[in-house]
Amino acid sequence: MPKITDAMSAEHQRCDKIFVQAEEAVSNGDLEKGAALLKEFEEAIEQHFLMEETILFPAYVMKTNLSSVTQAMMMEHMQMRQLIFEMEENLKAKEPEAFLGQADTLLTIMQQHNRKEEKKMYIMADQSLRADADDLLAKMGMA
Repeated sequence: MPKITDAMSAEHQRCDKIFVQAEEAVSNGDLEKGAALLKEFEEAIEQHFLMEETILFPAYVMKTNLSSVTQAMMMEHMQMRQLIFEMEENLKAKEPEAFLGQADTLLTIMQQHNRKEEKKMYIMADQSLRADADDLLAKMGMA
């Protein structure tokens, strides 16, 4: 059973749902609600990134001695963090069109990133960390 893939994919879906709500609020002209939802999204995705960066990825690298995939994922995390920061700044400046442009860019990056993790990284983690999956998920608060 692909425990890591299932758990982390569910996290992607949870974050994606909040992101869509933030984008919809701004599209409908409710910048205050959009800002609150963007903050909620930022907190959710940061928690997700930290679970990967501090628990899952190091365990994978220790087990496989392969760091190129995890390094690429972490670089994409940094790119997404920057876009989220810029989106927050757009809302502070009351620039919904700029926010929506950045949101489109972020959505594209997230979709590609999630696909890579769900179709490659998590599957490799499930295979190499099978014996440790329950412990890792517990450390991430997902057991």
